[in-house]
Amino acid sequence: MNKKERVVAAIHQKPVDFVPSGFSLHFPSKQAFGDKGVESHLTFFQATDTDIYKIMNENLVPSFGSITKPEDYRIIPSISIHDDFMTNQLTLTKKILDRLDGDAFTLGTLHGILASSIHPLEQSGMAYTDTREFLLSALRENPEPVLSAMHRIADGMSELALAYAKAGIDGIYYAALGAEKQYFTDDEFAQWIEPFDWQILSVIKEAKVYSFLHMCKENLNLERYVPVLDVVDVVNWGVYEAPYSLSEGKTLFKDKTIMGGLANRTGALVHGPESKIQSVVKEIIRQMGKTGFILGADCTLATEQNLALVRSAVQACRI
Repeated sequence: MNKKERVVAAIHQKPVDFVPSGFSLHFPSKQAFGDKGVESHLTFFQATDTDIYKIMNENLVPSFGSITKPEDYRIIPSISIHDDFMTNQLTLTKKILDRLDGDAFTLGTLHGILASSIHPLEQSGMAYTDTREFLLSALRENPEPVLSAMHRIADGMSELALAYAKAGIDGIYYAALGAEKQYFTDDEFAQWIEPFDWQILSVIKEAKVYSFLHMCKENLNLERYVPVLDVVDVVNWGVYEAPYSLSEGKTLFKDKTIMGGLANRTGALVHGPESKIQSVVKEIIRQMGKTGFILGADCTLATEQNLALVRSAVQACRI
């Protein structure tokens, strides 16, 4: 099997020669965009030998002006693939794809509705730790202008999904926020977040590319994502943050391929040594089996990650 065949087989829960793997990291800001971003990705792919080549997305929804109250969300215009930040991401993706030989499975990053709705707040200077609190309070105070803007953002993200597919990407990594128990209630999530998740994930499904649902952050109620499983192929979450173990997640997300197993900011993958990584990976595979499983991390690796240790994790799957 080549890398792509291995990943596709894992997604369809068919036999594989080895458990495939997928890892990614945030590149330094000066090396994340344009042609430098292309080279950063190619260097990472070569250094780690991972089966999934995940293309990062640092081209975020920009600030369109100050947002200090719910009504200010009206300044966010309709978003389309023709906007600069979207064009930049698509150009980056195409240039990377043009440099690959087709052996590996390619995955484009698409930020989910909640992340994309707080990016304008971050870009205007609001601290990340405050953005979700602000969005939540704005929705509770006056939902109409906020939800209207979220509709426009979701439509834009749907266009990006279609453009990814047209460019030849194999799958889309949908980075979802909103399931943290300390923010939205279950009812609020179902009313304000889930419909947009469903919209974008459905577009990915209709575009006939694979969807990887990443449920980000800590203290999650993963059951909130069960309603969208019909339009999801692979699920990934912070095993060491949620907290849901791999086996618990396999039960909750039955019939779905699971990706993960390693902590992204601590543990063997970060501190080594290589012998420890090999033993940890072997134990994870023993617990999960070789069918319907992709080795990965809780989330994106740190910029300063030792890539030799990532390669050790990848190779441990093939021994």
